[in-house]
Amino acid sequence: MTRTPARWAGFVEWLRRPLILLLVISAVGLGLATLLGWAFGEVYEAVTENNGIAGFDQPVLDAMVASRTPAVTLFVNGFTQTGGPIGMPIIAVVVTVILMRVSKAVRPLILTLVAAGGSLAMTLAIKGLVGRSRPPLAEAVPPFESSASFPSGHTLNAIVITGILVYSTLLVVRTNRARWWTVIGGGTYAIAIGLSRVYLGHHWLSDVVGAWLLGLAWLAVVIVAHRLAHAYATRTRRTEDPAIAGPSALSKDPVAQDPGA
Repeated sequence: MTRTPARWAGFVEWLRRPLILLLVISAVGLGLATLLGWAFGEVYEAVTENNGIAGFDQPVLDAMVASRTPAVTLFVNGFTQTGGPIGMPIIAVVVTVILMRVSKAVRPLILTLVAAGGSLAMTLAIKGLVGRSRPPLAEAVPPFESSASFPSGHTLNAIVITGILVYSTLLVVRTNRARWWTVIGGGTYAIAIGLSRVYLGHHWLSDVVGAWLLGLAWLAVVIVAHRLAHAYATRTRRTEDPAIAGPSALSKDPVAQDPGA
């Protein structure tokens, strides 16, 4: 009876070894990115062939239009602007500056620029490739959009930028309660931005679902890349300065060990 817990403790200790932990994080993260990328491909195929999830686009839009009220529409129209080309950069800059001051590092800025740059590039490239028409103007709420519909740029940029800001925040907050509220708040905001685009008639449901999947896939890639880069930098510093190396230090999260990375 006492051997099972001992074996489990040994397995956990083995799993916490820096190289093993890094390999596990990489495998899980890149596997998740691949799965999400495949799911996005399925949505893309459905959009281009007008089947699958695209078959729900018109019924969902009709339901959204039927549920509109003046007060809710006014609120949603204002809210959706926070995920637009003006609102989202302002939020990103403010939160990034705060995180840089708290962490005393440029890490949040670099992560935000990489994540946002990739998101913007994918938005422009895929919109140009697909060239999908937006819902009819008669069912949309002003101000009207003129770019292609797939994927939803507001949704994609909101989930990527919010996601990377959430990740950067998790690296500096110290309590589990703060971490949970950060994840819940960021996730709720990203989902709400996507739904607001359908409610206002600016996008089809499949535009938003595709953006969610693509955004999460890109986030997984950026976060795994950061973990790998930071682990390599930490290992290099410890090799050059043996005084900071030690068994207990090596078994801990390298990012938590060095908030300035």
